[in-house]
Amino acid sequence: MVNTYRPVRRTALLAGAVALLGALTACGDGGGTATAPGRSPTTAGTATDGNTDGNTDGNTAGTTAAPGSGSPSAPASSAVPSTAPTDTAGSASASARTDGRCRTTELRASVGRVDPGAGQRNFPVILTNASSRTCTLYGYPGAAFVDASGRQLGPDPVRDPASPRTVTLTPGKSAWSALSFASPDVSGARTAAPATLLVTPPDERDALEVTWKAGEVPVGGNESEVSLTALTPGTGP
Repeated sequence: MVNTYRPVRRTALLAGAVALLGALTACGDGGGTATAPGRSPTTAGTATDGNTDGNTDGNTAGTTAAPGSGSPSAPASSAVPSTAPTDTAGSASASARTDGRCRTTELRASVGRVDPGAGQRNFPVILTNASSRTCTLYGYPGAAFVDASGRQLGPDPVRDPASPRTVTLTPGKSAWSALSFASPDVSGARTAAPATLLVTPPDERDALEVTWKAGEVPVGGNESEVSLTALTPGTGP
């Protein structure tokens, strides 16, 4: 009788080895985190500077591998800085944004004598350094006419186009801005008699009060616009 035990056993062992090798090979393929079809993985990290995928400055939420590379590419060393805003009429210059600018508490406001022009009324609005230190002003003051109850009369004055400059005030020195409007007798504008002119120095929030003694001002209707010029050294024209 022929003994078939050993060949059969060898055949069985060989088949088992092949099956085990196939299982190990299957375990080694695709053993990472699954990603959505058609989308490459990104680094899961904390987003910085508010940049997200799809922005236009070239920054992304993570790093991606370079084609043909087995490791992620190095991120850029720094982002391109945004363009700094330029000074506009009435905005503070770089020097005036420092502690050297004049504060409301260091200034005294006044209104000079009317300077009449052809159908115009022009008043110098004056800011004087009442402190013991030198300080600077840049741009336009704020101004508003109010009645005895503090209610504003008419819209805010408009700013006359100009190129402001920094005015340095040593103690006791002044800067002025021209407040102008068409004479109501000529323009026929609707008028009101203010009790006070509120004057706010550039880049400040608190206003200075000046008693208004120059009569009625335009507050509505035709040619009712009130304008202000940028501050210049001195107390008037």
